[in-house]
Amino acid sequence: MTPRPKKPESGAAKLLLRLSAPYKFQLLLACVCVIIVNAAFLVQPLLLQRVIDHFLIGGAAEHGLDSILGLALLYLLVSAAGSGFAYLQALIVAKAGQSLIHDLRVRVFGIIERLPLSFLDRTSSGRLITRATNDTAEVSDLYTDVIISLVKDVLLLIGIIYAMLMLSPQLTLVSFTVIPVIVFLVLFIKNKIKKNFFHMKHYIGQINGFIAESVAGMRVIQIFRAEKEKEEQFLKLNGDYFRTTLIQVRLNSILKPASDMFQSLAIAILVWFSVGQISGGVLQIGVLYAFTTYIRQFFAPISDLADKYTSIQSALVSTERIDELIREEERLEQPESGVAVERLDGTIEFRQVWFAYKDTDWVLKDVSFVIRKGQTAAFIGETGAGKTTIISLINGFYQVQKGEILIDGVNVNDMRLDDLRRNISVVLQDVFLFSGTIRDNITLGDEIAEETVQYALEASCAIEFVQEYPDGIDEPVTERGGTLSAGQRQLISFARAIAQDPAIFVLDEATANIDTRTEKLIQQAIDNVARERTTLIIAHRLSTIAGADLIIAMKDGQVAESGPPRRLLEREGYYSRLLRESRAHVVSS
Repeated sequence: MTPRPKKPESGAAKLLLRLSAPYKFQLLLACVCVIIVNAAFLVQPLLLQRVIDHFLIGGAAEHGLDSILGLALLYLLVSAAGSGFAYLQALIVAKAGQSLIHDLRVRVFGIIERLPLSFLDRTSSGRLITRATNDTAEVSDLYTDVIISLVKDVLLLIGIIYAMLMLSPQLTLVSFTVIPVIVFLVLFIKNKIKKNFFHMKHYIGQINGFIAESVAGMRVIQIFRAEKEKEEQFLKLNGDYFRTTLIQVRLNSILKPASDMFQSLAIAILVWFSVGQISGGVLQIGVLYAFTTYIRQFFAPISDLADKYTSIQSALVSTERIDELIREEERLEQPESGVAVERLDGTIEFRQVWFAYKDTDWVLKDVSFVIRKGQTAAFIGETGAGKTTIISLINGFYQVQKGEILIDGVNVNDMRLDDLRRNISVVLQDVFLFSGTIRDNITLGDEIAEETVQYALEASCAIEFVQEYPDGIDEPVTERGGTLSAGQRQLISFARAIAQDPAIFVLDEATANIDTRTEKLIQQAIDNVARERTTLIIAHRLSTIAGADLIIAMKDGQVAESGPPRRLLEREGYYSRLLRESRAHVVSS
């Protein structure tokens, strides 16, 4: 079931104006070219009308050969000027359009990078991919193919009406008897076109998301022989898009043939009406020729507008979708007056924090604790207890509904996000490596000194396997690090976090999917970096938190108990029970 399309908002129109601002000179120059091209089209029938009435029908051909030659040369000059300026207009618009799509895609990608996880949680990756590719292309097409053509067609229509009125107001009224029918048809069909375009974009977003998800999970699909099921799911998604596309084809097919039919009808009515006037000497044949030419010219832009109408509706839907991203960014944009932070000490305090991802389905309930500067704190608890959520809140990915989160006494909501995250490095359980080299994955494009990179490799214990590669740190890495082992990917991720020189170091289940040897290397790396930093560890393997200064045991979204490990063991409470279960599991294994 597709969501209902929203009504167009003024924000889309404002966005179009803002996007066109950097190219206003090119668009203005293109409009000047359009005026010259239209003038050429309008003059040509008048020149031929003069030749027919004054030289061919009027009998002046014998005495006006020079004049006919002059008109022929003028006709050729006007045609050449029209063609030349049409070519210049096409070049200007094409360059402006390519520049626009380049800048818009860069901006959309930048917005996607800064979107909060709360937005990403409710938006599929396919929809975001569609906005960065299809939607930006259609907005660009709106400028390169639609807007200038729209200006050209409207100006041409105005010019044709003026020329026709100058020749014969009566014939003009006769020629336009079919116009109300065309207007009614366009008004009738426009809402159907807009609604169907919304559904088309919804389905293409679903298809993009499904393909991206399937490619990422292809190993699982093949292991569990789920190819047939995935093909059936894709067939259904593609079928939905196919059906909406067929509807669009039918809607598009109505307007142009209808315009052509009404053009023929208008010419037929004009000829029928003109026969009597020509017989009575009231109307000249050259004027009739000019009128039939103008009618064809008149219905050509109407037919073009009918074609462009579908493109306009599609581009407007795309503009609204991009505008949604921009408004989301503006809504979350932090003021420049936010607290600027160069280097945090690393004291973290939660004060009666309540948090829910949705409505009042509380994930954290009245959570309070303090982690002092330089301490190593371990969060333990069963799956779903809220441990990873705490890390997400510290990083500013979400805002709490109740309570406060303070770092060095400053509410994280009052800090600039860039400053906050520059002071925090996270090593995740699900390591993500990018295509490039090992160096690229450690620096992530930052200007990090060579000695800092080398220190990060040594401190993370990744230097052992990196120096075995022929290219060392410049060894190529495939997408998601597919050629590296899970342990190697984790150590590179660890080096990446160390290279940022954070004040707060976070390990979120960083040893969950690795072998015992790599776990020992990571434990050594933790010892290397934890001396001068506040370190937060989330771990199911309680062996990795042996050196923690503080244990915070989470249960059902609440702090069950907290304190130094030795004191908690003496209490024989929740932490003590989890430790016994962990040891028993190791023995049974």
